[in-house]
Amino acid sequence: MIGGIVVLILVGGVAVYASQKQAAQNQEKEAMKQQEIAAMEQKAAVSEGAMKKEGADAMMKKDTAMVGTHGTYEAYSVEKVALASATHRVILFFRAGWCPTCRALDADIKANLGNIPANVTILDVDYDNSTDLKMKYGVRMQHTLVEVNAQGTLIQKWLGSPTLADLVTHVK
Repeated sequence: MIGGIVVLILVGGVAVYASQKQAAQNQEKEAMKQQEIAAMEQKAAVSEGAMKKEGADAMMKKDTAMVGTHGTYEAYSVEKVALASATHRVILFFRAGWCPTCRALDADIKANLGNIPANVTILDVDYDNSTDLKMKYGVRMQHTLVEVNAQGTLIQKWLGSPTLADLVTHVK
């Protein structure tokens, strides 16, 4: 009988130990995830701060396209979709202000406006207030990018380009 009690105590102790170890591992994973999010937010804030010094935010608020040998990053409007052609690409960036990866890509694009290819226009679409567009293109989550033609027909859709350079590699 005492042997049975000892076995029960040992089994119970092993179960408690395993449970505590799993909880510690889960806490460690969550802490790492939070650190990654914080690092991305910090990168976005640094990039955004640098851009403000250069006046890029003012340019976006005025909704003026940059003229020159590079493409543009502008607020969405249906008229701008018509810029798409056989030689000019239009990308819709479904972005949410509360999304850390969206903020990081937005900041990277703004920090590298001169690196947008001349034949590319990126249109900033407010994810939270664009229900019709989300339905039209089957967008189910923020940080979705959609390439469209001049009629607004979907060419391709992808999720989560972390940088402008990565976004450009997807453009057909």
